[in-house]
Amino acid sequence: MPDSYGWVDDEAGPFVRPYALTGGRTRPDAELDLDVVSIIETTDATVARHMDLGPEHLEILRLCHVPLSVAEVSSSLDLPVDVVRVLLSDVHRLGLALVRPPASISRMHDADLLKEVINGLRAL
Repeated sequence: MPDSYGWVDDEAGPFVRPYALTGGRTRPDAELDLDVVSIIETTDATVARHMDLGPEHLEILRLCHVPLSVAEVSSSLDLPVDVVRVLLSDVHRLGLALVRPPASISRMHDADLLKEVINGLRAL
């Protein structure tokens, strides 16, 4: 049934505010520095089945069995990055995920490889 303002109809489905998923928290644990390019990897997701975790936490554990950045997790869950940071800090605090800082740019690739990539893109 549509609401009185016509903003939501029957096809809209359930509507949950993103911060309802975090219990109203807007920041991750203070000691955890989560940049959008920080790498997340789950440790042992089988333990998580016995914990009282929400479906978003479980989905993070499923997604991060391969290392992903915070931005990739946010995109996969279709949730704002700040909400994902709070959820990630939860699974990290429980010991279910490792957080690694991003590799520095200088360590990622040498200049010759980057030049080859640029030249290849220009050739397209």
